[in-house]
Amino acid sequence: MRALVVVNPHATTTSERTRDVLLSALRHDLELQVAETTHRDHAAELGRQARDEELDLVVAVGGDGTINELINGVLHRGAGPKVPAVGLVPGGSTNVLARNLGIPEDPVEATGLLLDAIRSGRHQPIGLGRVDERYFTFAAGMGLDADVVRAVEEARAAGRRSTHPLYVRTAIRRFLAQPDRRHAHISVESATGAEPIPSVAVAVISNCSPWTYLGSRPLRPTPKASFTGGLDLFGLTSLGLVSTLTSLTRMTTRRGPRGRRVVTLHDQPELLLHSAQPMPVQVDGDYIGERDRIMLTSVPEAIRIAY
Repeated sequence: MRALVVVNPHATTTSERTRDVLLSALRHDLELQVAETTHRDHAAELGRQARDEELDLVVAVGGDGTINELINGVLHRGAGPKVPAVGLVPGGSTNVLARNLGIPEDPVEATGLLLDAIRSGRHQPIGLGRVDERYFTFAAGMGLDADVVRAVEEARAAGRRSTHPLYVRTAIRRFLAQPDRRHAHISVESATGAEPIPSVAVAVISNCSPWTYLGSRPLRPTPKASFTGGLDLFGLTSLGLVSTLTSLTRMTTRRGPRGRRVVTLHDQPELLLHSAQPMPVQVDGDYIGERDRIMLTSVPEAIRIAY
């Protein structure tokens, strides 16, 4: 089997020594190429090359950002039988996709699971979401959550380490800094004929549940979302302090948030979000800029995961 391993050398939870051990184990079963990422979107470039060379497997050793880029690369010609399968060795601070799939966070255990999947030919197809032309594996967002992602990326660029406390502190600061928390600017339209939602202040679109993790605690704004269904949406019609804190608290339960300021949609093939003013947008925890309109599409069985 011909495979490419894409390594993020700055991954939070894998040391150089650990990566050497993992690569040595994979070389016993694979005709292996190895590449380290050196800049943003490098994993996507490597994924496109792997697709063009018709490799059998690509493996991401890194966090959710590396995985997202690699998957977007192998899907640059769209889904199909010649798309390489994808393997995951988690190396980030949160590893949302891997944890949703039940892949161990320990890189050695994850490599063992991957080798077992390779030897048995075990590949599980999963659905993805897409924001315009950018695929996402677990979530996208418009509004406050994307603003938090943008601020965290700026902090990391300034030398801060990505940690859960950094996200919490940043989320509190960005929430308090919102200029107009009681008025919503995002409109939501569904392709299923559901009544349009005229105004939400924040929109989280999930492809699975949990949406993310706060340490070991899963957060579930859309508890019914799954890789085998369409997209789910969670929104708040305003960012009042009490209603926002209540919704965050209820995200830690299996029922998820509810209340008069909460809006949800389940199993949607397409969603159109638009705003009178540009709003920050994120995919899989990666800030992609400000936009006043995004089309979100569910793509069933878009990629095969070896695990």
